[in-house]
Amino acid sequence: MDNSEKMFELADRLKALRDEKKNAEQSLKELNTTIDEVDFQLASLMADTETQNFTRSGVMFCLTTATRASAAADRKDDLFEALRTEGHGGLIYETVNANSLSAFVKEQIAENDDVLPGWLEGLVNVFEKTTVGVRKAARK
Repeated sequence: MDNSEKMFELADRLKALRDEKKNAEQSLKELNTTIDEVDFQLASLMADTETQNFTRSGVMFCLTTATRASAAADRKDDLFEALRTEGHGGLIYETVNANSLSAFVKEQIAENDDVLPGWLEGLVNVFEKTTVGVRKAARK
């Protein structure tokens, strides 16, 4: 097999794998939606019949309640300030989006004669990853 045949074989395989991944992600999304719907229906029925738990086919199903919270829209800074004021600042974690950081570092390198600026040395790990982009070819 010559190189161009091998390249085309690998290209076909990569395309098929990416298509399979996209289909699996869509299936997973649909499955999670169905799970949420059935979970809600079962939880509602158990609550309506005052059934705390039951066993079926060797599996115990228990009615549980979890409290979830998130910052109110556009009030994240106010929430953080209130948490700090009340002595709960340890709940706050600052994060940097990985894609944004990568783009920023790439820009800083480009503006510094293709070298990582000294102030970033030891603070970030930089590596290059070469991949193959796949998209539909333009029609001729």
